[in-house]
Amino acid sequence: MISIAAYRKLALSFEEAEEIPHFEKPSFRIRKKIFATFDLKNNRACLKLSLIDQSVFCAFDSNIIYPVPNKWGKQGWTFVELKKVRTDLFKDALTCAYCEIAPKELSAKYKRD
Repeated sequence: MISIAAYRKLALSFEEAEEIPHFEKPSFRIRKKIFATFDLKNNRACLKLSLIDQSVFCAFDSNIIYPVPNKWGKQGWTFVELKKVRTDLFKDALTCAYCEIAPKELSAKYKRD
């Protein structure tokens, strides 16, 4: 399980990441572009993944990680149930979301070969 405090700490650990409100939700951004949001009401993260990463993470367990069920999901936006997800899996998905949005010079520091 991931708490909002743990989520915030992980998201803000990336270089140049910042937290800015997005309507009623906290969002985490890199250079004004959102890579993750937090739905306080449903205790759920929404991450911007590549379609390939989305497919890989959703294959793990579609009850924990799954595409947003509309056109946003087809663009890589992916829900993560924070009460159910393992910390290591969430950290990997959040890193992919950051790398998807961050400029190459920043994302290169976090990508694995």
